[in-house]
Amino acid sequence: MVHVYNCHPFASQQIVPTEQEPGLVCCGGGALFVVSAGGCKIEAFQLGEEGCPLICRFATMGTVQSILHSEIGDYLVTIEEKNNAPYLRAYTNWRYQAAEKTRVGVRLLGHFLRGSSMRGAPKEQMEIIEIPLFERPLCVACCGVTGDLLVGCTKSLVLFSLKRQALNDKLSILDFERCLIIHLPGLSPKQVAICAGYIALQTELEVLVVKLERLPGAAFTQKSADKKPQDHSLVPQDTITGAEHDNETEGRREGLAGHRDHDDFFIFPKHQELLGDRAKDCGVKISLEWTGMESEARGNLIITYILYRRFAPDFFQDCSVEETHLHSLQFHPVFTSNQEVCVEGGRGVEPTCLFCFFSLPKTGYLYSVRGGVHMVSAYQYPEKAQQAVLTDLFLHIITKNALQCFSVRCAAVAARAEDPYIDTTMKVRITLFSLANGTQIDPRPDPWGALYRSEDPYINTTMKACPPITMELCALRIQLFIGLKALCHYQHHIVLLTTADVETREDTERTARRVIEYKDHKTLRGIFLAVGIEPSTTPALKHFLAHSFLNRKSPFTKPQNPSEMGHGWNLYVVNTVPPLQLYNEMVEYSKTYEETNPLSHSRLHLLSEAHLLLRAMLLDPRVGNPVERPQTTGQNLAQALGYNTTSTADRQELQQAFQESCAQLGDCFSRFDKRDCHLALPYYKMSGLSLTEVISRNRGLSNSPCGYGKGFLFFLKHSLYEETLELLTEETANEVLDIFGVAEPSQLPHVIASPSMARASPDCGLAHLERLESIGAPSVPLTLSKAALALRMADLQLYRQHMDRHTEMLQVYGFIEEAKLLLHGRGDTVVPTLLARHLRDDQDGLLVAAMVALHENDKVKLDEADLFFQELCGDVSGPQGGPQLLVDFWEALLMASSQEAVIQELLFRLTTVYIDRVTRRDGRGFKPLKSADDLINWCSHYGVLYPWVSILTPAHVNIIPEDLHKLQSLLCGPTLDVSSILPLLEQLPDEDNAGLSVHVLCATKLGHYESSIERLLDRCPQAIIPYANHELQNNSMALWWQKLFPELCERTRATQGENTILLAALKETLVVVALELNPLEFLDLLPDDGTVHFFLPHLLECSQRNLMM
Repeated sequence: MVHVYNCHPFASQQIVPTEQEPGLVCCGGGALFVVSAGGCKIEAFQLGEEGCPLICRFATMGTVQSILHSEIGDYLVTIEEKNNAPYLRAYTNWRYQAAEKTRVGVRLLGHFLRGSSMRGAPKEQMEIIEIPLFERPLCVACCGVTGDLLVGCTKSLVLFSLKRQALNDKLSILDFERCLIIHLPGLSPKQVAICAGYIALQTELEVLVVKLERLPGAAFTQKSADKKPQDHSLVPQDTITGAEHDNETEGRREGLAGHRDHDDFFIFPKHQELLGDRAKDCGVKISLEWTGMESEARGNLIITYILYRRFAPDFFQDCSVEETHLHSLQFHPVFTSNQEVCVEGGRGVEPTCLFCFFSLPKTGYLYSVRGGVHMVSAYQYPEKAQQAVLTDLFLHIITKNALQCFSVRCAAVAARAEDPYIDTTMKVRITLFSLANGTQIDPRPDPWGALYRSEDPYINTTMKACPPITMELCALRIQLFIGLKALCHYQHHIVLLTTADVETREDTERTARRVIEYKDHKTLRGIFLAVGIEPSTTPALKHFLAHSFLNRKSPFTKPQNPSEMGHGWNLYVVNTVPPLQLYNEMVEYSKTYEETNPLSHSRLHLLSEAHLLLRAMLLDPRVGNPVERPQTTGQNLAQALGYNTTSTADRQELQQAFQESCAQLGDCFSRFDKRDCHLALPYYKMSGLSLTEVISRNRGLSNSPCGYGKGFLFFLKHSLYEETLELLTEETANEVLDIFGVAEPSQLPHVIASPSMARASPDCGLAHLERLESIGAPSVPLTLSKAALALRMADLQLYRQHMDRHTEMLQVYGFIEEAKLLLHGRGDTVVPTLLARHLRDDQDGLLVAAMVALHENDKVKLDEADLFFQELCGDVSGPQGGPQLLVDFWEALLMASSQEAVIQELLFRLTTVYIDRVTRRDGRGFKPLKSADDLINWCSHYGVLYPWVSILTPAHVNIIPEDLHKLQSLLCGPTLDVSSILPLLEQLPDEDNAGLSVHVLCATKLGHYESSIERLLDRCPQAIIPYANHELQNNSMALWWQKLFPELCERTRATQGENTILLAALKETLVVVALELNPLEFLDLLPDDGTVHFFLPHLLECSQRNLMM
């Protein structure tokens, strides 16, 4: 369905002052080119000025059959005919013809590369470049990104690469290099198109789109060049013979033409559409012949099939066989701010989206071919279209007597290509978490009613929106003309050629053919009546008489020359309305629908069309945002494309209108009760309106019982649930409570907890909650919300009454369901609530458990929890190293968390705090929630203290036993990576046993046993044997006699045996050595200082044990 709106896309029109009857027209580079009816003169007119003044005129070398302008390089390319011979010529520097008696140079393609005439001082002159071809040129196309030239010939396509040859510092010359021949057996193109490596060709009833791609990293070798060619792959040029192509061409023509019987009837192929990988099965075998100078590129180039579409004559569209043919093939690139350098030789800019358009007389087709091919729109024309042109904003078509304008979906496709988050859904899941005792909590929160279903614990939220690509099209005002013949477009100018013919030869032949068909029909009917058969009584005969003449082949009518087209011509330049002005008109027009039916689908459709107009302008990087582009053939791409950048003020005006458009679309969706009412949320977000402004725009605009639509309620719930610290006034907040009290009472606990509702009357909120509790079962979030309101009312008795209704475990569940009861904001703006501050002083254990649960359910990040406790305890003095509640939270989270990254981070933070407190001797008597013994019993990351550690650090008055105990326990545990805390040990001295124990523990875990033995012998020898018994085991057992025994012997000898501690340690060591070594090894260890009698008992024990074994 096509919507028709009486808007005015055309602003004004003027007549081009041509002296002779125009034959062909084209435009580009700010100029309109008119070929006179004789075809041997070209006039250029200025499009951007009033009256379209003449720029220049120049003669051509032959009769122009086709003309095209390239934005890149600013050159004209023509197909000319002289003496029945076709020529392909390019006209460069044509603007120099504005001066009188300017020289004109004629040269062959690439001639200046070999000739010596160009080595002198060059002249500023127009140049005509002769481009030789082996076949007759039928059509041409220019790439809007690189300026390359594509020529369609009888059996092939020839690609010419645009080059710029610098002759000196001041002047450079354009030239072309024939780089590729694409052989097309069986296809004779009527139109071709090229853009950014994509190539499209069109025959009478077929369209084929392919892409030239280079294989990355594939080097050309002679072996690959000699490889046997396969379908759709590169073949050497010497394997392509004319005979093979002729055979394939004849076979394909026979297949497409179908069967022709003796009565001259034809059977046409059926409709066919092949997209993507399926397009290679179209039967068109394309082969490539590389002719460029860079021969190594030949082995890398491949063809990728994108799209194939074949049509058959459709008589139901009121078109005869002769009239059913394709026309208006074109590529339309769309550039946005997210641009990439084109990979094809590094020239140009890769478009964000690329569209391909072609048309039948009654239907036009628009495809998106970059990043996956799909049909965007199909246009049904009310009349037979003669020509169509696609722009960023509209599709313009001409019929015999009208210029029509249709909307396009290019902006909708480009917006989604630039921003992949449009139409996507954010999902938030509530997960499990484990408490220290192993209990798992599986909450089933339902923060927004219908959004949550028990079988799907996800909350879906569309964050960004744009009108859909599949939205129905619309046609704007039709402009009537007489005898439209040609159409071309440049920026906001539409050029129309009209000719008021009395009767053309084609019309005469069509009339004669209809007379013959009528006579045939009458003759056949007379034959049936003569034999007694009434055709009207037999459906089959009636159908035969109605359609039999349609299948008869008609004579081919050669297109008439311009001189044969009668008289009465005009050449118009129609200026289109600026998009912002047209947007305002469409908005005003939509108000007529709003007056009759605010929920009208036509109003939403028209506002969506207006929204896409602004989207198209804002996506264009040239609008108020001049972009530095890569140099393309010696000039900036923006200048080469001929666009003028809009001022920043205009872009700001567009942005303001865009936000207004989003607000209007939000108003539409907010009133709807249907499936897509949720789109009110993203459109209101993109509008920049505050929550208060949205509420005021929706007062009493719906027929629902509460006066508000489902879309608005959806927006309001999500806005209140988000962490936006926009405070509503008391009046507005109370109004929000009244809205939910009627529409969705179950959401009141979550609404009251929103930071935006901080100014709501607690009495009003408590009344709504009491009413909710009276009609349904009480829930934990409801009770906690009532307790929070009681605190705001300073009613501690009522607060305690509500808090005592549930156990602390259930209250943790409640905080999981509604985290905003404890904190507001996210990121760097976390603010504790009044309830959280009260729990800090009254129930700090519940507060810590709730924060752990919130972290484990992804409601709060670790850094946000840190900020929460720092803000919460900012007014309370505490020990160094952070608030005690924060340390308690880390310890509790370490017990509950199973994420390795979180565990390592917590271990590092806790170790830092413990070391800092032990170093500072900060003993202020703050009692932690968990003692060291509790952590050892409940948390696997804390280990039982080693026996030798307890000997080193008995209870002392000058240290904090609890923090030291926890630090030692972490070092004795299995999880802490000691290497990560080595820099922290520099601040902890080892002057006392507390510091010594930590240093020895770290050294031992790193495997430094020998240095640990020495430090213990120096500082605390009574701990050496417990240390050795615990640490020197298995692979370290040899240190008993290799390190410990020699050290004890030496130190005991130095004290002359008077140190009883060392002497006892030596005896214990001898017992272990005697058990582990044989007598000879034991004997080798004994010193030779005359004290052997001391070791004899141990040697005797070693010998007896050895004999028993």
